[in-house]
Amino acid sequence: MHPTGIVERIRQKARRLISARAARRDLVFALPQPIVSFTFDDFPRNAATAGGRILGDFGVTATYYLSLGLMNTTAPTGPIAGGEEIAPLLAAGHELGCHTFDHCHAWQTDARTFARSLDRNQEEARKLVPALVFETMSYPISVPRPGVKREAGRRFAGCRGGGQKFNSHRLDRSYLRAFFLEQARGRLEVVESIINQNHQANGWLIFATHDIDDRPTPYGCTPAFLAATVDRAMKSGAVILPVAAALRRITAQT
Repeated sequence: MHPTGIVERIRQKARRLISARAARRDLVFALPQPIVSFTFDDFPRNAATAGGRILGDFGVTATYYLSLGLMNTTAPTGPIAGGEEIAPLLAAGHELGCHTFDHCHAWQTDARTFARSLDRNQEEARKLVPALVFETMSYPISVPRPGVKREAGRRFAGCRGGGQKFNSHRLDRSYLRAFFLEQARGRLEVVESIINQNHQANGWLIFATHDIDDRPTPYGCTPAFLAATVDRAMKSGAVILPVAAALRRITAQT
């Protein structure tokens, strides 16, 4: 590996350690059965259409994380949804969460700017749906720097990150672990493995992705892969819940 690549890997590892230890809101929990959640970041239009149809076929709901500054634009994750996608998602029982207005990089953005973007996203959401209050959020692009994590934790019941892990026995409400489906890149055996691990631990597994398309961007997955993942999750005996509902259930059982 080139020296610059080694340095960058060391830098990223240091950021993950710093973020994991800072501004924690730990919750110790035990569940009678595992939970699985599905989440979509940004969210691309096909996550609402193709993704929504798949979830509806299975009779389950998910969390869609909105970055309203991206609305009706084309991002690296594809064409982003507009206001017309929001009402059908809410009517179907899905959760809408916050992803900052400006799609702020969670490490490179200073805490004050990040906080303003969180608040603006909520303000703009209320213009579309006056009663909408975001209960959870997801960090764009990166692990959060400590100040960003602290500001997010003040505003939301739960803040979702990544890490390719599930939550078991103890979770940090300001950095909920998640598994990005695009990092499996069609390898269903990898997804089955973490579903089985979550089942054995009676944990909470949060799946994350972006676009849902037969030819997905590097940040999304195919409809067939999403459908297979939902199918395996349900067959594991897990209850499928959006993030806010899952967090309420976990909190009630502590």
